[in-house]
Amino acid sequence: MALNDTLARVDADLAAGRVPVARQRLRGLVSSYPHEPAPRRRLAEVYRLYDDAAEAGRWMYLEEDRSPEETAAFEERYADPVRRMRAVAWLGKESDAATPLAAARLAAVRETASDALGRPVTWDGLAEVRGEAREGGCGRLTGALAGVGCLLLSLAFLGVWVYGLVSLLG
Repeated sequence: MALNDTLARVDADLAAGRVPVARQRLRGLVSSYPHEPAPRRRLAEVYRLYDDAAEAGRWMYLEEDRSPEETAAFEERYADPVRRMRAVAWLGKESDAATPLAAARLAAVRETASDALGRPVTWDGLAEVRGEAREGGCGRLTGALAGVGCLLLSLAFLGVWVYGLVSLLG
């Protein structure tokens, strides 16, 4: 009943011109009911009001009647396979999908992300995957450089603090 009640509130929000509120309600519904196609479909409609083809394609990605242009925009925006998997916002098993076509698309997204990571990943295990898939080990280098930068910043802060303390006491 909460799903239908919230969808009715979305209708009221849209009728009153409260598009951002409707969008937030629908995002919450997708989080709460990831297997339900209705909130995803409605969210795509809202993003069409914003003229955002990539987000409309994101929320219609599992539907048979999805737009090829919107799908291409979504796949371009979320070119990284792990980001795309996260963007689909699915939880549970692919067999929970409303249609066999949606299950097949979910499996393809998961397999592509698994290939990019070099290890199997599941929809429920995606939260444990850090960052995005990277080629050539760039992730380690970037992480190391970020760590060195934080260390240097901490040392500079400590130096300013010690200088201020010595100036105050001296």
